[in-house]
Amino acid sequence: MAPSKLNPTDSFGHGDAGVSRPHSENGFGDSLSLLQSEKAVQEILQQTPVHGSDDHLIEFSEALRTVAKALRQAAEGKAAAQAEAAEWKRRFELERARNLRLENKGNGICEKLRSWWMQTSVKNGMGLIRLVLPCLLCWEIWKEQDRRLYEEQSFKENNSVSEGGRLENSTSQPVLLNQEHEHSNRACLEHGICSHEVLQDAKDVDSNMVNNKIMKKASFKLSWRCKGEHSDQHKHDIVYFERGNITTAERSSKQISLKWESLPQTVVILTKPNSNSVQILCAQMVRWLREQKKLNIYVEPRVRAQLLTESSYFSFVQTWKDEKEILLLHTKVDLVVTLGGDGTVLWAASIFKGPVPPIVPFSLGSLGFMTPFHSEHYKDYLDSVLRGPISITLRNRLQCHVIRDAAKNEIEIEDPILVLNEVTIDRGISSYLTNLECYCDNSFVTCVQGDGLILSTTSGSTAYSLAAGGSMVHPQVPGILFTPICPHSLSFRPLILPEHVTLRVQIPFNSRSPAWASFDGKDRKQLAPGDALVCSMAPWPVPTACQVDSTDDFFRSIHDGLHWNLRKTQSSFDVPLDV
Repeated sequence: MAPSKLNPTDSFGHGDAGVSRPHSENGFGDSLSLLQSEKAVQEILQQTPVHGSDDHLIEFSEALRTVAKALRQAAEGKAAAQAEAAEWKRRFELERARNLRLENKGNGICEKLRSWWMQTSVKNGMGLIRLVLPCLLCWEIWKEQDRRLYEEQSFKENNSVSEGGRLENSTSQPVLLNQEHEHSNRACLEHGICSHEVLQDAKDVDSNMVNNKIMKKASFKLSWRCKGEHSDQHKHDIVYFERGNITTAERSSKQISLKWESLPQTVVILTKPNSNSVQILCAQMVRWLREQKKLNIYVEPRVRAQLLTESSYFSFVQTWKDEKEILLLHTKVDLVVTLGGDGTVLWAASIFKGPVPPIVPFSLGSLGFMTPFHSEHYKDYLDSVLRGPISITLRNRLQCHVIRDAAKNEIEIEDPILVLNEVTIDRGISSYLTNLECYCDNSFVTCVQGDGLILSTTSGSTAYSLAAGGSMVHPQVPGILFTPICPHSLSFRPLILPEHVTLRVQIPFNSRSPAWASFDGKDRKQLAPGDALVCSMAPWPVPTACQVDSTDDFFRSIHDGLHWNLRKTQSSFDVPLDV
């Protein structure tokens, strides 16, 4: 049977009319023409008789199907591009409308201020004259009274020499105090870091709110400590530039020593909940610190209620009532004692949103990477710490900000979150891979596709980061650990970044599901597409006391807690080896 002749105009139904149709404003004309062309191709496939013996017709029908598939893909791609362009246009219009509202609001305020000033300028001039004249009169009267008072005082001083001597001594005392203050500041700069330089705060404290006896904080000094007089480790790292060569002096041990310049007055004790042994030890320690060391003691409200239930003797124990008092806690407390494990140390660090007093952690938990002191000898340890000097480890913290997408809703201003171990961004309950865009100082680093990402401090290198394949790092090494969680890539290895960088993790708009961020294992927050998490090193470290020094405590913790590199020793030969 001969194939019927095809008329292109009749087959496609519209001829050149679809080509000459004007485009609509939003671009849907082209999509409509493409869909109509695909429909025409389908009609041709249905009307054209195809016989298995005719190879040319089979090839022609396959070509038409390919064309129909290509037209369909082009229509879908064009529709997606148009939808994305419309979304960006909507965002631009929202941002422009917002800027116009702010600009109009500012112009309205300026016009009101200008009109008010023009109306009151004359009244202000008359009011100024009425104000100045009485002031001048009062000034003349005050000068006359001051002159008479001066004459009477000079007459009394001439008649009483002893009173004049006392007056001279009283006026010279502030000068001596100022000289001593300047001398102490100069000594701090020469020999180390003083307590007011470490535990500083931008907000002033109202002296009427706190008792003067408790407000008198103990001052201390931090200095670099060398290991012995004949050690080749010096106190400072010095870089020399001589004849175009860069050389460094011998490295310092960087072991920090704390020396009390005045005796501690106030101690706060933080305990692990739901433990009878910890509760008994807390009562014994409170009694000993009060009777033997005469210290003011703060505990949590929960612990104070337990102590008062046990005995009314503990009525002297103080606590806090609300968040405002917690924010001012670092201005009252000289020392923090924790009874528990590493979780109790994390809890103690989270209480202080700014500067943190020195922490003495006692081990009453499971592993205890940050708790080197044993509770059985707490009297000896606390007596040594209160006398000083002691070695401490400055554990850096991360400062995290959650920034919401500004196009969909207003920027959500949230307080910064401080973490001592790590911040984790994971996929939560979603079954899809998490998709995270990572930036370092506004430079694109990589896109994480896996279960999530861990941004950890060096103190947290033995926690979740270690379980995810990260390296163990000494806590005094300044840096940020960048550890992926189960990445879907064989070449994605963990990184250690310098401490001065700022990391930004953003959820892209094409992510299949939101992500979840947790801070030291709590305070989970949802991160929707467009949200970002910004992390940098916090200016307030957490000083923890060492039993020996930071390096010895670190190696003891990984040996005792993780049994690091523990294996049987290789046996020797029973018979000497023949050479």
